[in-house]
Parts: sequence; structure tokens; C-alpha cells
Amino acid sequence: MSDNCLFCRIARGEIPSRKVYEDDDVFAFHDIHPVAPVHFMLIPKLHVVSLLEADAGQQALLGKMLLLAAKLAREQGLNTGFRTVINSGTGGGQEIFHLHVHVIGGGILPPMVRRD
Repeated sequence: MSDNCLFCRIARGEIPSRKVYEDDDVFAFHDIHPVAPVHFMLIPKLHVVSLLEADAGQQALLGKMLLLAAKLAREQGLNTGFRTVINSGTGGGQEIFHLHVHVIGGGILPPMVRRD
């Protein structure tokens, strides 16, 4: 973990959060600015800057996070589906530079891509 990374500090319990899940590798918590009735994030406890920085050494961790996203989504009542979003790098809209997977659902979600 990084000493001054916001998400590392949340995972260490230094900054309060509404925890959804925690184990030795992953921490999940509700987003403080939800865009849907259910909006939480999964982060690795290992400080990985973004998906752009991930490598084969994190393959098992990334797979674990995606399978866990589905399990936690169902536990949060998202039985008919949900959206996952991973913003990677400044060009991808990433704001906190610690890899995180948004899990978003409930209600009606707008399309991700505008189709005219």
C-alpha cells in the first residue's frame, strides 16, 4: 500500500468508509458520490495505479475482483444486472490513481455510448 494514496488509506481504515466487503486482497466500499441506487467500488489492497499499470503478476487478483464484483452485486440486490466501469489513466477519466472497479446498478441506467 502507498502511504498517501486515498484508496490505500481507506483500505487501512484511516479514512472512514461504508464497507461492503474485505479480505486479505480486496476491499469494497460504497461510493461517496453514487450515480445510481447501488454504487460501490472494489479496490485491490495492493497499490496498483491503474489497469494500464497492471501486469501478469496481478492476473489472479484481477480475475478475483471481477468474480467478486458479480457476487457482491447480487448481494446488493442487483439480480437483473449491473454495470462495471474501470477508468484507466487520465485519458480514460481516472481521478484516483489506484485501480478500482465501479459496480453500478439499480433503477434505469443510461446507455454508456450515445447512439445517434
